[in-house]
Amino acid sequence: MKEEFLHYIWLHKKINVTQLYTTKGEKLEILHFGHYLQSAGPDFFNAQLIIDYQKWAGNIEIHLKSSDWYVHHHEKDANYDNVILHVVWEHDIEVYRKDNSEIPVLELKQYVASKDIVNYTQLSNPKSWINCENQIGLIEPFVLENWLERLFLERLETKSEFVFSLLEASKNDWESVLFCLLAKNFGLNSNGDAFFKMAKSIPFHIIRKEMSHQENLEALFFGLTSLLELDCEDAYFQLLAAKWNLLKEKYQLQTNHLEILQFYKLRPDNFPTIRLSQLAVLYHTIPNLFEKCIRLNSLVNWYELFDITASIYWNFHYNFDRESSPKKKRISKEFIDLLIINTIIPVQFAYSKYLGKDSTEAILDLMRQIKPEKNNVILKFAYFGIVSESALESQSLLQLKKQYCDLHRCLDCHIGIHLIKN
Repeated sequence: MKEEFLHYIWLHKKINVTQLYTTKGEKLEILHFGHYLQSAGPDFFNAQLIIDYQKWAGNIEIHLKSSDWYVHHHEKDANYDNVILHVVWEHDIEVYRKDNSEIPVLELKQYVASKDIVNYTQLSNPKSWINCENQIGLIEPFVLENWLERLFLERLETKSEFVFSLLEASKNDWESVLFCLLAKNFGLNSNGDAFFKMAKSIPFHIIRKEMSHQENLEALFFGLTSLLELDCEDAYFQLLAAKWNLLKEKYQLQTNHLEILQFYKLRPDNFPTIRLSQLAVLYHTIPNLFEKCIRLNSLVNWYELFDITASIYWNFHYNFDRESSPKKKRISKEFIDLLIINTIIPVQFAYSKYLGKDSTEAILDLMRQIKPEKNNVILKFAYFGIVSESALESQSLLQLKKQYCDLHRCLDCHIGIHLIKN
């Protein structure tokens, strides 16, 4: 038994309220169960009760055992002076206020239906991956769809907080925010942090000044990520290195705080050399990128906007001074999908909030058009019967796994609550 289950019982009123008595045999009527604020202090605020024909208004604290009151040192905390009822699973000791008046106790275990206990026990027993893995595939589609949509919006809210933190750091320069986020997501998981630090290390006014010269942008990106510190006789390398030395001196740029880029176990098309060149070409080709990203809402238009290839040198290379078979290094639709999911949509959502507008429906519609991501979490959910049909669903499942399943927050999850009820 866990305290969170008792919170669930009280929050959802899963007890027979017509026949309640305190441990002293006093008749208990609940007029209002209180507000579940999940903040410091008692668990439920502003409850209203009638105990032995006397009306009380105040707070309610919930514990597994009465003695937990003293274990948690509530007797020393003024926040608990207004507790009017101590709700416990097992009553093992009397609890008193500072004025030595006894706090009434309700022992829950005799008022909770056995089926709720059985359902909770089955759900909370350890499984191989998630607690509801044996039942989640049986959830009604309506319940699942509504919960997944809420999970996606919850995930989007979290991402927008990160966007606003970048906006504050950039002194409200939305172009700079977009650049930092695009750089991070061009680096994917392996090099995302390094690309992000590179982008944050360049004041965006430098990008504005140099974006008419694609080679200058490449020199900046390659130089700031230490890719131009090799001993290499390649002519293009020497060109970028010379430009980098001039730009570094001109703008007083530093590289000593940046991370080493990773090539190991990456597909060649995801090498940081290729992705940095594509990012440079993107900003060279499309001025005022933020304005276009805010205005577009068609998936076809996004594919057209990001139809970018790395510079010509990289048609014959993946690394400096090492030729490869000719191939244009074009950004794939799958990669564009990731950019839309992880950069464009969070920026659009945050910008709408910034303007006091609501872009939720347009964003949900766009997410339903994008194919679901492919990763181990999404494949595992499919194994247990939850198959993603769109990026909206795959993003929601990632949020579900990380923020609920991994933290065993079954009683905060609509799937968990539905399984316990049924």
